[in-house]
Order: sequence, then C-alpha cells, then structure tokens
Amino acid sequence: MNFKNVTVAGSGVLGYQIAFQAAFYGFNVTVYDISDEILEKAKTKFNILSEAFKKDLNATQKQLNVAFKNLNYTSDLSAALKNADLLIEAVPENLKIKIDFYQKVSKVAPEKTVFATNSSSLLPSKLAKKTGRPEKFIALHFANEIWKHNTGEVMKHPETSAEVFNAVIDFAKAIGMVTLPIHKEQPGYIVNSLLMPLLSSALELWVNKISDIKTIDKTWMVATGAPMGPFGIMDVVGITTVYNINKIAADSTKSSIKIKISKKLKKEYVDKGKLGIVSGKGFYAYPDPAFEKKNFLK
Repeated sequence: MNFKNVTVAGSGVLGYQIAFQAAFYGFNVTVYDISDEILEKAKTKFNILSEAFKKDLNATQKQLNVAFKNLNYTSDLSAALKNADLLIEAVPENLKIKIDFYQKVSKVAPEKTVFATNSSSLLPSKLAKKTGRPEKFIALHFANEIWKHNTGEVMKHPETSAEVFNAVIDFAKAIGMVTLPIHKEQPGYIVNSLLMPLLSSALELWVNKISDIKTIDKTWMVATGAPMGPFGIMDVVGITTVYNINKIAADSTKSSIKIKISKKLKKEYVDKGKLGIVSGKGFYAYPDPAFEKKNFLK
C-alpha cells in the first residue's frame, strides 16, 4: 500500500497535530470537521503549531509553507473521503459518537481507504464491525505534542490484515514517528497502560481530599525528576478526554470512585470550559503555569 492522500477527521487536541505532522512530511492532507466554524479555529491552531515546529524541530519557513500548502479543509464528509487512501479518526472519545461516525464513513469512503482510529481507550474490535471493512481497520495512537513526543502506537485487532498492519507502521515512520507495533489488543496501548494508573491515582487523591493538585504534582516532580506532574499532564492531554475516559469507566464498572471523579471533572472543569492548555485554563492557567515557575518545587 502506498498512502498519499490522508484524511484526518476531527481537528481537536490531537487531530490538528496529526494533520499538520502528516502535511509537514509531504502527505496531501484533508482536515474534516463538522462545521466550517470549527475548521476556521483549526487554521488558527495550525499557525500557532508552526511556531512550535520552528522552535522544537528547527523547521524552516519553506518547509512550513509546503506543509500549509498540503492542507485542505472541508465539512463535507463525502468530499473529505473522495480520494482518501488513509482515514485517521480523531473524533471525541465517546463510543456512541465513534460508532455513528463509522456508520457514516463506511457508506461514502472508497473501497481502498484504510481506517485508523486514534482512540486512547476503546479497543478497535469494539468498532471494527461498524466500519464495514474490519480487515482494513486498525488503531494508530499518538502522544500529545506529537512532533516532540513522537510515538506512533500501531495496534491491530484479530481481523486486521497483515498488509494493513505493515502499511500503517510504514506510514507512521514516514511522518517521523518512532513506531511501536502492538500485536494484540490492549486497553490503553503501551503508553497509556503505563500512564493511566498514575493519572487515576492522582485523581483519587484529589477527589478524596487526601491532598491538593499542586502538592500531588510537586510530589511526583520532586520524587522522579519529571518535568510535570499528573495534573499538568492532564492539562496537556485535555480535560475533556480525561473526563470521557473516566465517564466510560464509571458507566461500565459502576465504580463509586470513577463516578465521583467524572462528576467532579464535569462540574468543576468541563462545564466551565476549563479544558486544559487548549482553552488556556485547566488545573493550571496558561501560557505560564505554576509548575513551570522556579519556586514551585520548594
């Protein structure tokens, strides 16, 4: 398989990063979202992201100009998929939304199109039948700030063909990722399987009033030398995503602590638009969060 035309569905926290990364590495990228208004906001984010590429990757203006030239935008799903070799789905982390999305794209995508979900918590097998092409469906997961934290976790499900698995691994390499093949489904892949226990423990300490946000983060940073603590990490991930993951867990397990966490996140953060770095305010205020100040660890 030779992917040339890539469609990224969803221009949220990770979607716009994936789109720009692929465009920067020479792919023809169509960014799809549900409205032109949302797409206009994405264009603004691309301008900000280009500055990060200059700073962190020493990208030249010429390279960035090519990347922008490779980006196309549409809120028409059929048009977005017309020539797609690869669809990367980055819609909200909600099973009903994703199922509805795949039921729609399965009707309009060309037969050649490979579908890849960027879901951070849902197993691809939960969605595979809804795609209408389970053998051409796979998970491709990225860490936030993908141009710096360039992991590309490629996870197959039992029906994914070997050809698709290898082709998506090659694509991830082609856009500058360190590829991490995962041969068997695992909730949370590798990165989140390691990260989620940390974030869950931090949230439990917080909602049970064992300690406050800054103290929990300070503890982790001092003890491990990490550049940020779990709440700083959640601001980067996006509090909407953190909420959705905990809500899914609450609904499926009926765990009292997960219910408590999801309710608190919704009431105190999501409903108030405090969504993390993406909104300028979450557990910390940006662009100058407290955990980056010199006296934070004292």
